[in-house]
Amino acid sequence: MKTFTSGRHGYAAALWALAYGVLGAAWALGMPGFPWGSDDPDPDGALSILAGATPRFGWWIAAFSLLTAVTALALTRRSGHRAPLFLAWPIAALLILVIPDSRLMMGVAYTPLLLVAPVFGWSLGGATFADAWPWPVLNQLVCVLGGLLLAAAALAYARQQERRNWFTPERGRVAVYVAVVVPLVYCATRWAWALGIPLGVSAEFLAEGEDGLWLAGAYLATFGALGGVLTLGLIQRWGEIFPRWILGLRGRRVPPLLAIIPAGFVSIIITVAGLTYIRWTAAGRFTWAEWGAWLPECFWPIWGAALATATVSYHQRRRVDAHRAGADHARAVLTGDGTGR
Repeated sequence: MKTFTSGRHGYAAALWALAYGVLGAAWALGMPGFPWGSDDPDPDGALSILAGATPRFGWWIAAFSLLTAVTALALTRRSGHRAPLFLAWPIAALLILVIPDSRLMMGVAYTPLLLVAPVFGWSLGGATFADAWPWPVLNQLVCVLGGLLLAAAALAYARQQERRNWFTPERGRVAVYVAVVVPLVYCATRWAWALGIPLGVSAEFLAEGEDGLWLAGAYLATFGALGGVLTLGLIQRWGEIFPRWILGLRGRRVPPLLAIIPAGFVSIIITVAGLTYIRWTAAGRFTWAEWGAWLPECFWPIWGAALATATVSYHQRRRVDAHRAGADHARAVLTGDGTGR
């Protein structure tokens, strides 16, 4: 089963890489739609690390994609060699964490707001889904998908070689608490600004957002705080069994993917956003006088790593519980104490 899983993800990652490589070559040959450089609506060219790229960069994309495809195919073979992992993990990290930028998180955060805005008659300054998800940002999702496929193949390949499990329930519990606490500093600044309190910024800076900008910031902060509450479900019983106040689902087991998919995706986008702020900080774009506008975000990679650790630990625990329950049921049937009596 493990070999099959590794092969399935490996072939999918290879197919993705070949398709994206063809796309890169097409951009280099003049096909429109190159998602970086002058075609990227990035206002000041500082968000993406590829902001200065031209369509000729498509040849490098094609070469990188070919290397990715070869690596993915190597992961489909049952072997004791670890060499494919030494390529797979850096490539996956590049696709998932380095190529995307903070707009990925902004798009996810504002999508619910755009969905409910028409109901309440909010104009949101004329912002639309096209503004939140332009093609360069959608392309980032495509890159993340490729990285996740490769990472899944690498995980399955590594599982064939070693039995050690770093993601223990104890580490998962600590990671949950870290993931809940870290974003609260960001939340505190944005809530304070919405209330007119210049926490970590000057009064002049605060005045620049009195047209409703800080209300949007408070919305994002509340979004993050609620996410922290949901993170607790990764170690609480209500993260495994629907609580009784949820009509129609009370007492039923929570499907693991219902928690794993959103938590895993959020861990990616907040890490990416945090890395963007760290890059800006290293470039000297901020001052200590306005620390509230950038310092909390620099801790987001810790938040993302903690959430990812908590998510994997939850996944491992649910899988072990499922295997144990299956074994107990089989034992009960064989002994005549279960449904097969």
